[in-house]
Amino acid sequence: MKLVILGGGGFRVPLVHGALLRDTADRHVTEVVLHDTDGARLDVMRQVLAAQAALAGTDSGATIAPPTVTATTDLDTALAGADFVFSAMRVGGLDGRTADERIALDLGLLGQETTGPGGVGYGLRTVPVALDVAERIRRLSPDAWVINFTNPAGLVTQAMQSVLGERVVGICDSPLGLAQRAATALGHDLDDLEIDYAGLNHLGWLTGLRHDGRDLLPDLLADDVALGAIEEGQLFGTEWLRTLGALPNEYLFYYYFTRDAIAQITGAPQTRGEYLVGQQADFYAGVAAEPEQAWQRWDSVRRDRNATYMQETRESDDGHTQERAEADVEGGGYEGVALALMAAIARDEPARLILNVRNGGAVVGLPDDAVVEVPCRVDAAGPVPVTVSPLPGHALGLVQQVKAVDELVIRAAVEQSRSLAVQAFALHPLVDSVTVAREVLTAYERRLPGHYDGLR
Repeated sequence: MKLVILGGGGFRVPLVHGALLRDTADRHVTEVVLHDTDGARLDVMRQVLAAQAALAGTDSGATIAPPTVTATTDLDTALAGADFVFSAMRVGGLDGRTADERIALDLGLLGQETTGPGGVGYGLRTVPVALDVAERIRRLSPDAWVINFTNPAGLVTQAMQSVLGERVVGICDSPLGLAQRAATALGHDLDDLEIDYAGLNHLGWLTGLRHDGRDLLPDLLADDVALGAIEEGQLFGTEWLRTLGALPNEYLFYYYFTRDAIAQITGAPQTRGEYLVGQQADFYAGVAAEPEQAWQRWDSVRRDRNATYMQETRESDDGHTQERAEADVEGGGYEGVALALMAAIARDEPARLILNVRNGGAVVGLPDDAVVEVPCRVDAAGPVPVTVSPLPGHALGLVQQVKAVDELVIRAAVEQSRSLAVQAFALHPLVDSVTVAREVLTAYERRLPGHYDGLR
């Protein structure tokens, strides 16, 4: 089978490739095609993947040939005849990400790439590209399944579903990571538990973990030691988690502790995006100069990226940053979700995953066609949402408001409407003024010419 990776020159591609190399029982993906608009990055990534495949063969003694890897900057060539399309594009590149962060921060707002005004700006320039990709997939590989990791993942998945229907599925590793940490703290294997989780991408809550019909989450919430030991306990504080009666997705830190997050990001010498600009420039230049060191350079940079992920959320009151747990640094994540999803569909291997899918009544209070993030059962027919508990009022209200913003972003991008774009910024719960919303959009138009010029 043919897997196409959009954003194939991106740094995290070896995570997906590594998951494919470990899938030795039945090599269902035999061909990988990398697509990117940057040919130089594609060349570097091919070198990294070649070294990775050679190392995997040496370590395991595997006799099964690894998937063939080719690369192209021509999108139609890449998509033709695809069975699966993995979308991990970053429209605007890291320059766009730094704009998402800095424009908001300069106006006193949260500066984060997917949450708040940064996510709105990211979505406005990404939706037109995602819709174009969807139209090409419909024409060139109409039976393909699209696995979307392009952010803002829920918003982009919903836009692409308007063209391709439910064959577009969004993935994220945060919800399953949260559930896994909670299960481990309770002394259970996650596979033995029923997960009750609902919301949107980067905006969801774990409200229950059931074993033989009994909800074990209250036991964890009542245990100071066990709750304080997991990342969510350290991030939100045990008292706030007990107040909520649930475990929030890590990105809810930006909603519950907005001022703290802004202060911590502003106080840092550089934003996450600015840090990655320098790191990635060094990495790609280094591999181009010393291709024999491709794998070693990539692995070293990966460890550093993982260790510093969402660093601002782990700063303690005394100004020190808490280290991430070793399992979180070493563990993969979204690539495992992607492989499990592909295996369930291609080989009819039933799986239980938390995915971004069409609501269809799963989350009460949202439209049926809204993309939500919920547990699903997946087989050859695709994912089907399972029944989840209704969200409490405070959570549902926040989800409804953010979903309304998502829908405004999609409409603004499709209709090229500046008025709708301003509404999307202004109605986001992390933007506190219509005047500031207008200033944010004007700043985007000035800083990233070409991406917002069509708004009128």
